[in-house]
Amino acid sequence: MNPPTVIGAPVDSGQRQPGCLMGPAALRVAGLHQMLEGLGYPAEDRGDLALPRMLPDPASPNPALDQLPETLAWTSAIQTAVHAELSRERMPIILGGDHALALGSVAGAAAHASEAGRPLFLLWLDAHCDFHTPRSTVSGNLHGTPVAYAAGRDGFAPFPRFPAPIAADRICLFGIRSVDQAEYAALKDCDIAVNDMRVLDEQGIARPLRAFLDKVAAANGLLHVSLDVDFLDPAIAPAVGTTVPGGATFREAHLVCELIHETGLMTSLDLVELNPALDERSRTARLMVDLLGSLMGRKVFDRPTRCFS
Repeated sequence: MNPPTVIGAPVDSGQRQPGCLMGPAALRVAGLHQMLEGLGYPAEDRGDLALPRMLPDPASPNPALDQLPETLAWTSAIQTAVHAELSRERMPIILGGDHALALGSVAGAAAHASEAGRPLFLLWLDAHCDFHTPRSTVSGNLHGTPVAYAAGRDGFAPFPRFPAPIAADRICLFGIRSVDQAEYAALKDCDIAVNDMRVLDEQGIARPLRAFLDKVAAANGLLHVSLDVDFLDPAIAPAVGTTVPGGATFREAHLVCELIHETGLMTSLDLVELNPALDERSRTARLMVDLLGSLMGRKVFDRPTRCFS
């Protein structure tokens, strides 16, 4: 595993509930750097990216689209930052910020993978499949579009063409439990693995995840992991604007992260949708930092016993 670089992406333009822009600061305050250093990873911290200068309002394919110029600007800045760190043989950890930041982070990872001559795989840990396009979204919230962008779906103008779209069989949606009809119809026509909570209830967490990770290893692939707070059950992670009951439990989420670490495959990571304004005494921020610990190799026996209430 390459040494990590922390990059704050205070993106709040992918949805309409303010607060995600405070996510990077909340994760740092919750002990992110202390945790990494304790595991032997003194991370470089590039600070928070600034919103670049925006172009005039582009022609919108959908009058419902919200904050399109801001999201276009963020996408370019984040793509550049992620690509730069991967080119330095470092592992970018992108602190969000809402999930629209993945429009840029996955694009940066894809550009690097293409240059390296290796396939990029995408593991999407989320309650939502985020498979809308700017044309299909009814809400107009662009945090619901990154997977479709990464897969190379049509309908993304005025976004630049995604660099080296990810083949459907290299994308795994994991923990899904909220899918719009337009997304459902589009997913039926492709080979993206949709591991919804019904699949995980029947098969358990480990079996489908190991199957996907084995594919990454067999292809000598790079792995981008995108972890949304709403992958978790809102009973343990309330600080998200898109709560959906029935998410991953505390131990299920840690098992996912531990299994990812054991493969050594993860090359870039998003931590997204933390809204500190909705948190309860920082319990969600602390849990996300704890999950990052599992992704970076902390084991059950390494953990001090403590209460998350």
